[in-house]
Amino acid sequence: MRTRSAVLYAPGERIRVEEIELDPPKEHEVQVRMVAAGICHSDYHIVVGDLPSYLPIALGHEGAGIVEEVGPNVTNCKPGDHVVLTFIPSCGHCRYCTAGHANLCNMGANILMGPQLDGTFRMHGEKGDIGQMCVISTFSERSVVPDASVVVIGDYYALNRAVLVGCGVPTGVGAVIHRAKVEAGSTVMVIGCGGIGMNAVQGAAIAGARMIIAVDINDFKLEKAKEFGATHTVNSTREDPVQIAKDLTWGLGVDYAFEAIATPATIGQAYAALGKGGTVVVIGLTPYTAESIPVSPLDLVLYQKTLMGTLYGDSQPRYDIPNMLAMYHAGKLKLDELVTRTYTLDQVNEAYADMVGGKNIRGVIEF
Repeated sequence: MRTRSAVLYAPGERIRVEEIELDPPKEHEVQVRMVAAGICHSDYHIVVGDLPSYLPIALGHEGAGIVEEVGPNVTNCKPGDHVVLTFIPSCGHCRYCTAGHANLCNMGANILMGPQLDGTFRMHGEKGDIGQMCVISTFSERSVVPDASVVVIGDYYALNRAVLVGCGVPTGVGAVIHRAKVEAGSTVMVIGCGGIGMNAVQGAAIAGARMIIAVDINDFKLEKAKEFGATHTVNSTREDPVQIAKDLTWGLGVDYAFEAIATPATIGQAYAALGKGGTVVVIGLTPYTAESIPVSPLDLVLYQKTLMGTLYGDSQPRYDIPNMLAMYHAGKLKLDELVTRTYTLDQVNEAYADMVGGKNIRGVIEF
């Protein structure tokens, strides 16, 4: 069948929205009609060449929609089901899945892969095969995805809000609750208050942190951070976040720092803001050319600090996606407030320009 999709042919080029050929689902695959897709910075890393990828590639890795067709041996969903797609497929039986780390599943080891899990392609253009971002390509009216990437949700959730728990929310909230395991009454700093960092702010609030310092260069985002639980805000173009962290904690430093920008300089700031025994969690994707961060190994030992990374917030999508939607339904998790603006598929380049310009917390494409 024919479908419209947002395709990148080369780094630095505009994303092209065009009609392509979509094959029907094969074994353990599902065809989904997209209803909503989130605008996330991870795709933009490929657009500008910060991350290597198969090209051409149909972009998008945060999506929600309705199952239209299933291939042979699909048992976890059926046509008509409302679903959120997880950008890391999980098998459920490898050592990582069974240890409670489905985000590290061997099946999803290469999350930027071009072909489907069997090594063949479902999307085709005039010049040949088109890869799929994280094997799901949510910037498409229709997409064929692995059944291991599908999480069925209740049909009473609005899909243009449920889409957010496919990536941004579990990545940010999970970094706080699952990875760092922030304790109630602790002090927290979050550097970068975009779609991921804002969810780290609300994750810290959910965890019961008594002090949450939000850091950004954009006053709009800092004001929004207060809605999500920030007790203090710092515009790092005007103030030194490390000094502010020391001042607010009577010279001690914060217990936890979350870095959601992913530059060596801001990772260094997050580390420097820590007190003794503190933990810094790096959430964002750095360019593949970045090789070092300004961290003193001696300081790491003498002050018993912890430096860790997190992928997908150490989340278990089949549990966390329904659970986070239930929290949203109960008024314990903010989703509506995350969406700054909606776009059509044809506005995908405008959506990324707004993201880079700091105009959005989260932009959402509605089909």
